[in-house]
Amino acid sequence: MTITLRPGTTVMFTGDSITDPQRLESRDGRRFGYPLRIADEWALRHPDRAVTWLNSGLAGSKVRDLESRWQADVLDVRPDVVSILAGINDVGWRTLDPYGYPISAQDYAAGYDRLLAPLAEAGTELILIEPFLLPIRGVIQKRDVRIDEAVRKEWRADLDLKIQVVHQLAADYDAHLLAADDMFAKLSATTEPEHWAEDGVHPTPAGHAALAQAWLRLVA
Repeated sequence: MTITLRPGTTVMFTGDSITDPQRLESRDGRRFGYPLRIADEWALRHPDRAVTWLNSGLAGSKVRDLESRWQADVLDVRPDVVSILAGINDVGWRTLDPYGYPISAQDYAAGYDRLLAPLAEAGTELILIEPFLLPIRGVIQKRDVRIDEAVRKEWRADLDLKIQVVHQLAADYDAHLLAADDMFAKLSATTEPEHWAEDGVHPTPAGHAALAQAWLRLVA
């Protein structure tokens, strides 16, 4: 089943830097990225069905950060559809932040569940996007931290647990699941993963396009 976007539907995208690629630096709040691509493609395909597209993604967000601003950013807006992509910061925080610590899959699940519960109660349609990590090679330097194969191996083991959480929550809440990690793994099997995300985390324009097309297959 797909989600029907009727005229006047309000869609809220939220999450971390993947959803918020410098959106606050542009006049209309959407500079580039998969939410903008989705909105543009929808307008092209369905000029007779205007949709309000909102974005409350904020770079660096973990699930607990989304929770702290959930009421003002999401619930008060009363969107008809909410699309969530969050998890890679819950994995990488302990590596990238000197004050970071491991966030267990249980804590991630509990926080994510608290995000979804009031939306489900309000009858909001939900799209949950798997957090993802592409199998790039070599060393990436971020915030004076060296991210190499060993670090990515640790991230992958942790991320797999959190992806399982997203799958379970999608089932529990009858949400639509966008299997982004699986999609990028398949794309990376035929085209180098750096084509889709140079650092393995943040999509290139091609990666954002792939996300947008996968998202659009969930709506009608």
